[in-house]
Amino acid sequence: MARTELTELPLDQVRTLLAVVDEGTFDAAAAALHVTPSAVSQRVKALEQRTGRVLLVRTKPVRPTESGEVVVRFARQLARLERDARAELGMSGEGEATRVSIAVNADSLATWFLAALTRVPEEPRLAFELRREDESRTATLLREGLVMAAVTSSPEPVAGCSVRPLGRMRYLAAASPEFAERYAGGSLRDALVRAPVLVFDRSDDLQDAFVRRLRHGRAGASAIRHHVPTSEGFLSAVAAGLGWGLIPEVQAEPLLGDGRLVQLAPQRPVDVPLYWQQWKLDSPALAAVTEAVTATAAEALRV
Repeated sequence: MARTELTELPLDQVRTLLAVVDEGTFDAAAAALHVTPSAVSQRVKALEQRTGRVLLVRTKPVRPTESGEVVVRFARQLARLERDARAELGMSGEGEATRVSIAVNADSLATWFLAALTRVPEEPRLAFELRREDESRTATLLREGLVMAAVTSSPEPVAGCSVRPLGRMRYLAAASPEFAERYAGGSLRDALVRAPVLVFDRSDDLQDAFVRRLRHGRAGASAIRHHVPTSEGFLSAVAAGLGWGLIPEVQAEPLLGDGRLVQLAPQRPVDVPLYWQQWKLDSPALAAVTEAVTATAAEALRV
């Protein structure tokens, strides 16, 4: 497709593209926008001609191309700025709150992140939409424009976003005393290759990486693994003796103190650096959340 001179992105075309992505089909977008499917198709084609890029993959449901993601993210940011402006002008409906979408990993959600949200001022009125996702994948939601901000393990800013360090979340390798006595009586690095292990989900590499470090790059954790996809459930499963796992320090300390857990490698904690990425928007709502999150993280996480 030939590239044309780009002078502006017509807002009706941008909003139409977003509707197609959100609704999944041209027909559904037409119904949501109260226009004909033909009008939707013409707007999308016109936007593609203007940008000189294919913006949508015409599958069911449709999905944005890499260029399309840029436009979709712009559309979502535009919608956010419009809502903020309406709120400041007193044009929002009575009692209407500004929605703030955030991606956050399960361990942060279970330990310090909710405390941060309680520190956000009551004005402007906000409604939080939290997306739970592994810290290594939250940046994807930012890239796709599905969230405004994210707790992530990546220091590299997503296009159109700023990034700042939050601190390090410390994890401790732990197990129940009975489990440790049964499996970890000899060489730990050999024991953890065969001992049952807890993982959050199939993308959770924390335990495997820990074992690889112990074994100087050879072999990960045991193939006998239990998948427990909640932070609280993970902790309970380790304490119950189903397997060993890496647990956030703040969650592990009470159980270590009363003897329900023991550390397997006290001299080998694992620190995971966390970062706050957010859209580069002059948004009062986003600024208020950012201030609360960074202040709470400074108190809860290691430097």
